Order: sequence, then structure tokens, then C-alpha cells
Amino acid sequence: MSLLTDLINLNLSETTDKIIAEYIWIGGSGLDIRSKARTLPGPVSDPSELPKWNYDGSSTGQAPGEDSEVIIYPQAIFKDPFRRGNNILVMCDCYTPAGEPIPTNKRYNAAKIFSNPAVVAEEPWYGIEQEYTLLQKDVNWPLGWPVGGFPGPQGPYYCSAGADKAFGRDIVDAHYKACLYAGINISGINGEVMPGQWEFQVGPSVGISAGDQIWIARYILERITEIAGVVLSFDPKPIQGDWNGAGAHTNYSTKSMRDDGGYKVIKSAIEKLGKRHKEHIAAYGEGNERRLTGRHETADINTFLWGVANRGASIRVGRETEQNGKGYFEDRRPASNMDPYVVTSMIAETTILWKP
Repeated sequence: MSLLTDLINLNLSETTDKIIAEYIWIGGSGLDIRSKARTLPGPVSDPSELPKWNYDGSSTGQAPGEDSEVIIYPQAIFKDPFRRGNNILVMCDCYTPAGEPIPTNKRYNAAKIFSNPAVVAEEPWYGIEQEYTLLQKDVNWPLGWPVGGFPGPQGPYYCSAGADKAFGRDIVDAHYKACLYAGINISGINGEVMPGQWEFQVGPSVGISAGDQIWIARYILERITEIAGVVLSFDPKPIQGDWNGAGAHTNYSTKSMRDDGGYKVIKSAIEKLGKRHKEHIAAYGEGNERRLTGRHETADINTFLWGVANRGASIRVGRETEQNGKGYFEDRRPASNMDPYVVTSMIAETTILWKP
């Protein structure tokens, strides 16, 4: 096994200029992350230098068997924390051979919204709080829980330390450092309210890069849990009952909100979000109705509320933002399994482009 580890950690730059590029894309469920690798003749610094590639879409639920080819376009590059050296991870999106985005390609429409001159001028910033649950592999039960049983009630686990309270910290810390190595703007981690549940935060990220960075951070976390023999779940309510669900709270601001007088712009944006509550909820993740009950933080799924420092609201405005008269707000509605391309671009579209 030590020889295997040595081979995995070989430094290719000592013997060849060639590099390995791991092409990553989103599969047919909208949440499954797929990837495959190819050899390139030398180091690459920009996605435009990378060739397009293809895969069998009939094996990912994205194309029929008789016309199965899906073309992947490289869109963003990150350093590869697993192979290291000059090797890279490549975030791609998916098209037909004729160049049309396939239905599961949510990045394409998001990129159109983020390239709108009105949106570009507002420099939308995002900070996404990605919650997730670690599960024991063979029983699909949260890490640290007695098999078929339950731990003590919630309370001691949030931001905790100790073998009886914090489960999976080695995975979490490995992910944290791997994301920093990759060039993801990961800004923090913490243990969550339900034992076996954790959170990482990415941001501030501007525009389309918020979606790219969350997807690559998810991919890296999938790879690390694969190594650890633990199952990663983005289910918004993995355990029914008196246990917190998992969300992806999305913090947001525009240039106008960050400038003097921004609080008025924030209130106007929140008013717009309230008028499109149903449309946003429909796009904020599968199974979110199991999480947004109104009993475990955040308003129930049919109610739109906002408040200052109110974690029981749909939209929370920070106390500091209120005091400064400018800043950002937090949309608490997105589920942990949301598509960050959809959520970030929809918030920008509603608050900047949409005219009620």
C-alpha cells in the first residue's frame, strides 16, 4: 500500500511536461457530478486553451442511445489537490453536437444573465453557506450516530469539539485545505446543529464564478469522502423529526447595496424577491418542502418574511447592515441540493433586471 501511495503522489513535472486535466460536468439528475481525465501536452492557464471533449450522454440520462454524444466546453480551471503539480480540475458545461445547451446545462442561462450590462455594472457578490451531511457508508445513517438509533437531542453539536459531539472533522479539514489549494475562495467551515452535519462557506465570489466554485468544492468533497469511505448527502432533510435540515443560505449584495444609501436598495430588492417567492422556491432545490416547515429556522415554504437578525425569516438582514445603512442580505430559502448557477442568477435577475 505504501508503494501505491508513492505512485499516486508521483511528481510528473520531474520527468514530463504533460499534465492531467480532470474534466468535470453535471449529470442528468442535476446534482450528480461526473468527471473523466485526459492528458494534455503541457501546462494550461486559461480555459480557452483547452480542447472541447465529449461523453456518452446515454449513460448519464442526458441523451438517447442512438444519438448519445454530449459535448463538454471547458469554462473554469482550478488546481488539482489530488494529483497536484501542474495538473488541473476543469469545470465544464454541456452542449449538443450542434452547439445547443442541453436541458440540464444551467450554467448557460446563468452566464447570459451575469453578462447583461446592467448586472455587470452592479458587480453581484455571493457568499454561499453549503451545508451537508456525512453518512455511514453501508447503512446510510449519519456519521457518529448509533446504527438504527439516535444521539442525544440537538444543542451540543453546533460548532462543537469532542469525540461525542463532532463527527468527521478530518474529512472537513481535508476539504478545507484542498479547496484553498485549488484556488476556491472558501472562507470558512463549522460543525452544524445536527450531529454529522457540517457547513463550508464560499465567497465573496462575483457572478458566474460563485456557481463554478461551489460545484468544484462539491466535487472535491465527493472525492475526499470517497477516499474516507463515507457517503456525502446534500439532502435538505436527511433525517425526519426534530432535526435541522440542510440548506445553502445565499448571501448577496450589489454595488448599489454596498455603497452609501444601500439599505434602501436592499429593501427594494427584498420586496421584489417577496413578489416572486413561489418562482424562487420552485427553483431552490428538490425536497425543500421537507426542510422549510417553519419549525427549524427559516419561515415555512409558503410564507415570505424578512427581518433584521431573524433566523426564522426567509430573508435575514444583518444587524451591521442595518447600522451601516448598507451591506448585504441573506436568502435562507435555498436547499442544500440547490443548483448554485440557478439560485445566484435568479437572485440577480429578480433584483436587478426584473421590473414588477
